[in-house]
Amino acid sequence: MRAIGYKTPLPITDDNSLVDIDLPRPAPAGRDLLVQIKAISVNPVDVKVRANVQPEGWRVLGWDAAGIVVEAGPEATLFKPGDEVFYAGSIIRPGSYAEFQLVDERITGHKPASLGWAEAAALPLTAITAWESLFDRLDVKRAVPGAAHAVLIIGGAGGVGSIAIQLARMAGLTVIATASRPETNAWVRALGADHVVDHTQPLAPQVAALGLGAPGFVFSTTHSDHYLPEIVDLIAPQGRLALIDDLPTLDITPFKRKSVSVHWEMMFTRSMFGTADMAEQGALLNEVARLVDQGTLRTTLTETLGPINAATLKRAHAFIESGKARGKIALEGF
Repeated sequence: MRAIGYKTPLPITDDNSLVDIDLPRPAPAGRDLLVQIKAISVNPVDVKVRANVQPEGWRVLGWDAAGIVVEAGPEATLFKPGDEVFYAGSIIRPGSYAEFQLVDERITGHKPASLGWAEAAALPLTAITAWESLFDRLDVKRAVPGAAHAVLIIGGAGGVGSIAIQLARMAGLTVIATASRPETNAWVRALGADHVVDHTQPLAPQVAALGLGAPGFVFSTTHSDHYLPEIVDLIAPQGRLALIDDLPTLDITPFKRKSVSVHWEMMFTRSMFGTADMAEQGALLNEVARLVDQGTLRTTLTETLGPINAATLKRAHAFIESGKARGKIALEGF
């Protein structure tokens, strides 16, 4: 089968940073599904792994896909051949930069019927990350006493921020999103942000100037170490903070005075450790599909670059590395 992989961490400008290769088609076992890939989307985790992780042999990246089940393992009961699915997969297994991929059925959802392949592939990783952050980690349905029932989403125009804005509005929160360019400002407002603040300027005075009161929740998706002093100032006493980005160090001592709780979210935790509630991710994706099909949520796809090959993926990786990505980038077809 056709696939795209790498053997050595290299700059994306290097010819060998991503390479078109041929690999054997895998066979499903246990609760695995063998999925024929129709579209994928690219995330910052793809870039981080490619640039930093030395594999043994070829490493196939990719943690967002939409496709058709062609075979099911002997213990699979939730899907059958011909079913259209979408999922983010597992970081410890071969990824979706390939014609066929194995994925555990418990972390797989039925593709939204109203979306095309690329539109669907743009959703799984970011939807799971945003959903788990807001509802499992921050528990936003439980109000913070005396705080504004509001969430500040740092990195509102990114892939995770773009779906988090929609989910937070759905949950009844006032949404404050950060954006700094006219196009990202317009994007987060179109997604439902009630207020937009400029993350190139101090955040605390901007949030205070909104007149809402101190927000009970902060969801930081990027450069959290840079914004930490601002978050300490602006978050309400007994507030809750969730983070998803990789930091060299994290000193949360300044939050003690306000009794702020700090929550990490990594959407791969359930699949990496085979947790007892692993199937919650499949259920979550099915609920996302239902909300999309009823018009409550929208895809965050902003661009489909072209077919799934090394050349197109290099363009996608370079664009994510530029820091100017808005929403999600997808590739479709081979």
